[in-house]
Amino acid sequence: MDTSVALSGGRRRRRKHSAEFKAHVVAACSKSGVSSASVAMANGINANLVRRWVKDAEGEREEVGQVVAAKSVKPPATKFVPLPLPSPALVSDIRIELQRGATKVVVTWPSSAAAQCAAWMRELLR
Repeated sequence: MDTSVALSGGRRRRRKHSAEFKAHVVAACSKSGVSSASVAMANGINANLVRRWVKDAEGEREEVGQVVAAKSVKPPATKFVPLPLPSPALVSDIRIELQRGATKVVVTWPSSAAAQCAAWMRELLR
C-alpha cells in the first residue's frame, strides 16, 4: 500500500496515514512471532514509525485503564474518630552536653530557670 503523495515537480511530501491504517499495523505487530520491522517492510513504511505507533497505542491503553480504574475505585467511607493523646511529659531539667576532644562536660539546669540558662549559653558561645 503506497500512501505517499507526489507533488508537481517530483517532490514528495510527508505522508499522512489514516487511523484505520495505523490500527491495522499496530494489530499486526501485536501478533506473536511477528516483528515490527517485518510489518513495516510489508507495508512500505519505516520501522521506527511503526514502533512509535505501537508505543503510542500502548500509552493510550494505559491512560484509558488509569481513567477507568480511577472512576471505578471509590474510597471507602471513613468517619473521623478522635483519639485521646497522652499528656506531654514534663521536662524537669535542661541537660546540656559539651565535648571538645576527650573532655566532656554535662550541665544540668532546672527548667524553671530557662531564661538564665539561655543567657549563660549566649555568654558561653561568645
